[in-house]
Amino acid sequence: MKIIMRWFPFGDDSVTLWQIKQVPGVSGVATCLPNIPVGEVWPLDILQSLKKEINDAGLEMEVIESVNVHEDIKKGLPSRDKYIDAYIKTIHNLAKVGVKCLCYNFMPVMDWLRSDVARKAEDGSYVMSYRHEDILKMNPLTIASEMAGKSNNFSMPGWEPERLGSMAEDILFYQGISPEQYRENMKYFLDAVIPHAEECDIKMGIHPDDPPWQLFGLPKLMVDAEGIRKFLSLNDSEYNGLTLCSGSLGANMENDIPALVREFVAMGRVPFVHLRNVKHLSPRDFDESAHLTQCGDLDMFEIVKALHDCGFDGYLRSDHGRMIWGEKGRPGYGLYDRALGTTYILGLWEAVDKMKRIMED
Repeated sequence: MKIIMRWFPFGDDSVTLWQIKQVPGVSGVATCLPNIPVGEVWPLDILQSLKKEINDAGLEMEVIESVNVHEDIKKGLPSRDKYIDAYIKTIHNLAKVGVKCLCYNFMPVMDWLRSDVARKAEDGSYVMSYRHEDILKMNPLTIASEMAGKSNNFSMPGWEPERLGSMAEDILFYQGISPEQYRENMKYFLDAVIPHAEECDIKMGIHPDDPPWQLFGLPKLMVDAEGIRKFLSLNDSEYNGLTLCSGSLGANMENDIPALVREFVAMGRVPFVHLRNVKHLSPRDFDESAHLTQCGDLDMFEIVKALHDCGFDGYLRSDHGRMIWGEKGRPGYGLYDRALGTTYILGLWEAVDKMKRIMED
């Protein structure tokens, strides 16, 4: 297993590589090229320059998060083939700079959604939160601007400006797509790109829907164990995998995260794990909490133990953190709370490992 942290390049991050290097146990970063429009090929020379910057800081660049999938691919339009071709070329360029894992998603229009990205918690920290009734009252056309208003002038992954101009039109389109048709669009994409992922030895891990339930009539298929099983069955290659996000899936109180780990990691279909905790206020309302088990409703010890029991050997990062100690940065991606989460996760892993060794002796 390798512990990494997410990092946004080209001055679009309040956290530096120098700081990440000092977090105990961290070997590399998951990064991206946010300035390349969705659907275009990621240039090799820029990737090489980015890799050098990261390597010069003493870190690895083996994980990319994310290469966004163009909406025409998700919609199943005739134009999807040219965007799939660009995606394939990007995969080959990523292989040339040593990338081993590619996280992406197939969420329609909106990659993720919160009613507030900076809600003040009782302890004085600022957290990302979700209130279902507040979301339903929002105008989908203004959600992006409302979220951007609290982004501290950093870009919001999944809410790129060029994707939002046609949001109303896109929502109407997706409302007319059945789950079966959307799953077919997924399969068309997978059958085209997975052979190239195999050739390039890059494990692809799809991120679950966030939040994991229906919204605005959009097709949401990656929300529970059954949806994940159906997705993985679309293409049986081990290179067609899941980014198992405890926070996204854990927002649904019916999802048993340790059980999901034991099922899908044991299958060898989880190349990447995001670990964070959530605190439920109701079945459809939650706050993103500190990683510590007692701060939320997910048993982080049992999740880490399940990963260890199944021999997880992929990449893992602490996911969204709170903004604490007066830090200013991209919501969810400050340094301090993610560093605390990272060392906490590593502590749990070490504890599980030593407990097993003692029992064996």
